[in-house]
Amino acid sequence: MTMPTNAPGQNPWGPPPTGMPGAPQPPFPQQPRNGLGIAALVTGIVGLIFGIIPFLFWLGAILGVLALVFGIVGHGRARKGEATNKGVALAGIVLGAVTLVVSIAWVILLVIAANGAEDDTDGETRRQEKASTAPSEPGPTSEPTETEPTETAPAALAFGQTHTYPDGVKVTVSRPRAYKPDQFAAGHTKGNSAFQVTVTIVNGGKKALDVTTALPDATDAEGSPADPVFDGSDATEMFRGTVLPGKQAKSDFAFSLSPGADGEMQLEMAPKILEYEDVIWTGKTT
Repeated sequence: MTMPTNAPGQNPWGPPPTGMPGAPQPPFPQQPRNGLGIAALVTGIVGLIFGIIPFLFWLGAILGVLALVFGIVGHGRARKGEATNKGVALAGIVLGAVTLVVSIAWVILLVIAANGAEDDTDGETRRQEKASTAPSEPGPTSEPTETEPTETAPAALAFGQTHTYPDGVKVTVSRPRAYKPDQFAAGHTKGNSAFQVTVTIVNGGKKALDVTTALPDATDAEGSPADPVFDGSDATEMFRGTVLPGKQAKSDFAFSLSPGADGEMQLEMAPKILEYEDVIWTGKTT
């Protein structure tokens, strides 16, 4: 019996060789490189969520840029056949672009709001400077001077009179004068009569007085509320800011009275709500 001849070191009883020595192995299939496309989609979604949230849009802008970069690179791989998620990468590009647009819109809105606040601050500064340079007492007017009531004066005063509070703060309401609202007026009904008064607040106290809440209420001869009138000609110009000790502030207020009840008006106000009692001024409008 003849034994098979084997190469040195080879097990004679082992399985026969599967192929010829040195035969090439079949190539393994290459895995698709889809990571950047998926990263672009996820980053774009998260960035858009942050982009629509106030004060977090800056983070959304950063993620939007990353989504654009990931999406462009991932889309390029898909075009070369290295990735199979071309649509996913394209969606990431779109989401990144939308996130950037939303973030830029937030920036524009904040700039507009900041400019508006700056304009209000400048206007308030000019108003304070005007009030500081004004005399500490109301100047002479064409209206007849009436005796100033004392602290024990009745609650209802005539238009043109002044009420003095215990701390030295004084409030004067002028006689009503006819007013013609312009075509852009709000609060005035056609057929009604409009009247305007000037309110003067003098700070005779020792501390600054915030007059922002000094808002008069008016009623007509029948006791019905009179609507305040606002137009482009400053029919009503509300008080703002504070009045320093020894200084004064003036503002005009216009009201619309119903026909038949416009012969008399009553006005009630205080220089600062909750700290001063309301005082009533009343009188004829003509």
